[in-house]
Amino acid sequence: MSWEVVIGLEVHVQLNTRTKLFCGCQASFGAEPNTQTCPVCLGMPGQLPVVNAEAVRKAVLFGLAIDATINLTSRFDRKNYFYPDLPKGYQITQYHTPIIEHGVLPVPTEEGEKRVRIVRTHLEEDAGKSLHEAPGVSWIDLNRAGVPLIEIVSAPDLRSADEAVAYLKQLHQLVRFLGISEADMEKGQFRCDANISVRRPGQPLGVRTEIKNVNSFRFVKQALEYEAARQIEILENGGEVVQETRLFDPKRGETRAMRTKEEAHDYRYFPEPDLPPLVLDEQFVDAVRAGLPELPWQMRARFAREYGLSAYDAQLLTQSRELAAWYEALVAAHPADPKRCANWLANELLGRLHEQGLDITQAPITPAMLGKLLDRIADGTISGKIAKDVLDEMLASGEEADAIIEKKGLKQITDPAAIDAVIREVLEENPEQLAQYRAGKEKLFGYFVGQVMKKTKGKANPKLVNERLKALLQA
Repeated sequence: MSWEVVIGLEVHVQLNTRTKLFCGCQASFGAEPNTQTCPVCLGMPGQLPVVNAEAVRKAVLFGLAIDATINLTSRFDRKNYFYPDLPKGYQITQYHTPIIEHGVLPVPTEEGEKRVRIVRTHLEEDAGKSLHEAPGVSWIDLNRAGVPLIEIVSAPDLRSADEAVAYLKQLHQLVRFLGISEADMEKGQFRCDANISVRRPGQPLGVRTEIKNVNSFRFVKQALEYEAARQIEILENGGEVVQETRLFDPKRGETRAMRTKEEAHDYRYFPEPDLPPLVLDEQFVDAVRAGLPELPWQMRARFAREYGLSAYDAQLLTQSRELAAWYEALVAAHPADPKRCANWLANELLGRLHEQGLDITQAPITPAMLGKLLDRIADGTISGKIAKDVLDEMLASGEEADAIIEKKGLKQITDPAAIDAVIREVLEENPEQLAQYRAGKEKLFGYFVGQVMKKTKGKANPKLVNERLKALLQA
């Protein structure tokens, strides 16, 4: 009997507020260590926290986007544990009554859309950062201590590493669409803890392990696949999986034990005495709802419906709000063929930008400029092949397509008489291939087309070449 993998994810997302969750210190990344701290986030005695209203608004915005229940009254709790980068000896979080519960995230997978339940999303403060720069020496940077987070906890609805990665990518895309986080994984703004167990289909959930702080989609996939195989091997050999927290070693591609898994009672949660309940009203929630942008899955559906795009292209072109806006501006510049716009943006422009380490926001041309180039393909001024060379020149020089076409004499040959003359030259120069073609070797038709295009340096209209070549070969 086969094994079933069961995965639930806990994702920490740093909210991009100007200041921290409970004090006025800057929450920006990259400052000199320990320069963005105050007595509140340093945990000095007698200091009282005050909730950041903008962090609350951004948390509610996320909750509305996943169609969740927004608890108008939520509470903060203390999660007690000792670690050098936790200056107070506890973390202010929401355990008993979170601000958001019971949401759903639609996730595109190879088998179609999967609706993954989100059990809860709560506000909490981040810890500081330990820096291990030399053997036996560690430094503590408390700039990050107190930065606002939302922790997003999924139900154990995911059944493979690929599904888990698809869920994370959709979540990552959503928080960026909403503008509540830059979600830069290298900066620790989007971090994942993965809970995984295996069982025989239909059986109760197995013993789970937790893989802490995996910081890339690729590593999440590797860690989950390794851990699933490890647990299956243990069970098939008659052993028992131990509930524990594990770390992923990307160099070895394996997980290793870190500590036994904590339970809630290990943290001695109790209500935060320095903060009153967080009380919202319907008017506040309605005001936040009014600011909801078009969501990624809504935009994907609209692109497929309005522009006739495949599910793959619609998903690709809605990876970010910036890319989606660029595509729509391109369609506005070249409305005759939205599919051509999609192909040239996805395959030609993005490919070239990726080679240079650039994203769409750094493109040296505008949608209107690329639209003009596509106009010249559509009206037969240049071929698609030549257009690729023109695009290269546009990216290098920033010049308009028409100027490059004129300067380099790239206009297509569309005069049938001129093309006929070249075809006759090719046929006269290749009598052996001509005899073979007329004897039934029809594959040589492509050879003749290639020779014509070579003689015209790619300027002959390919469609017209095919039409005139067929006519002359049958004459």
